[in-house]
Amino acid sequence: MDQQINAGPNVGSAAEQQIKTGPIMAALLVAGFVGLFSETALNIALGELSSLFQTNATTIQWLATGYFLTLGILVPVTGIMMQKFTTRQMFLTSIFLTLAGTILAASAPVFGVLLAGRVIQAAGLAINLPLTQNVIFTIFPPNKRGGAMGIMGLVMLAGPALGPTIAGLILDTLSWNWIFWVTIPFLLFSLIFGFIYLPNVNELRKVSIDALSVTLSTIGFGGIVYGVSVGGEHDGWTSPTVIISIIIGLIALVLFAVRQTKMEHPMLNLKAFSYPLFVLGVFMSFITFFNMLSMLIILPMYMQMALMLAAFTSGLILLPGSLLNCVLAPIIGKLFDKYGPRAVITPGTLLVAIGYIIYSQFGTDTALWMIALTHIIMMLGIGAVLASVQTNTLNSLPKQYYPDGIALTQTIQQVSGAIGIAVMVSLLSANQTSYLEGVANAPAEAAASGSSFVFTISLVLAFVNFVLSLFMKKPS
Repeated sequence: MDQQINAGPNVGSAAEQQIKTGPIMAALLVAGFVGLFSETALNIALGELSSLFQTNATTIQWLATGYFLTLGILVPVTGIMMQKFTTRQMFLTSIFLTLAGTILAASAPVFGVLLAGRVIQAAGLAINLPLTQNVIFTIFPPNKRGGAMGIMGLVMLAGPALGPTIAGLILDTLSWNWIFWVTIPFLLFSLIFGFIYLPNVNELRKVSIDALSVTLSTIGFGGIVYGVSVGGEHDGWTSPTVIISIIIGLIALVLFAVRQTKMEHPMLNLKAFSYPLFVLGVFMSFITFFNMLSMLIILPMYMQMALMLAAFTSGLILLPGSLLNCVLAPIIGKLFDKYGPRAVITPGTLLVAIGYIIYSQFGTDTALWMIALTHIIMMLGIGAVLASVQTNTLNSLPKQYYPDGIALTQTIQQVSGAIGIAVMVSLLSANQTSYLEGVANAPAEAAASGSSFVFTISLVLAFVNFVLSLFMKKPS
């Protein structure tokens, strides 16, 4: 799996150099898997951690909210960092941050230290995700990117999907600290392989980091993610904190966008939005991540609250769909390379819509085999859509816009995921409360009703994605 690329004058040599794409992908994707696994793995332990550290549910939720908030703030900055620092510098920084955060979290004696560890972990992932995409689009020609992005899509799905299952098994046999300790060998593997095999493949430019742009980006994305993350808490969406945070975030983003258009060397080149296929892909990615990450939260909640299943049992029921998607992801990527985007993406959006049609009919007596089968259909659909949309979106841009396009798409994905979780969990709670006002002492039925309502909303969004997919085409 070796390949010749031109490293470019800014990475040490104008001569072509032999690189090993297999070990490079292994180093980047294993580290990415650990980061995405950590994104959801701790969710299943929040109840235990709340008791252990003597904190309330609102405070302990910051272990998840803080992770998303850090990603939303740092991913946009990574776009310009990839133009200022070498590939190896960015990779090693990512690994060392993830390692430091993991060790700190695993050995945390108090809640504050655990939260700090989570934030540092997220900072490592914020560098890894855009860097991995940038390397893929540099070392693979356009006709092979679908396969490579298919493998990355596998990691982006498998990490969050397997997190609760593996964490549940760990909690049944070991202490919560081992959710972090078990990832250390994988991070060391990535560190060694990356140090040996990863060359500097990015083109360095003389760019300066504009402090005002960074500040506006941080306030903008951070304000929106923070606002929607606390919107589902007891004060609700009408809370002054929520409203003010979102308004300030939106104003900062508008000012950020205006500033980027007036700068000679912008932090994020928004000219990427002048390409229609890029804009189409961004909309589809937003809907996909909004639905996917909220589904990975709502579905286990439905099984535990409406069907009274244990957390680990819920994870096992969802495991077949996740594993099958892992097996088929590289195949889906090759089909994308061979037949083009619409042949893969449109059937994928249709499968997702079918999955939500079935989800919306779930009640308190739904058979477990039906949940497992529907989840398989859903994960096949998401697998077909996720990586293929990302690949086609970035393929629509000229090479010089890759860092900006990657930073934009990754930021939008993380922000949409955070919004999706906050909005859908809030709607689930509101529907449950409304149901219990009419029917007392029926928590299981209320949970089933709330889940059905949320999945119906996701179905509408899935149908929108299906319609959008009909306009998807291969960039010329």
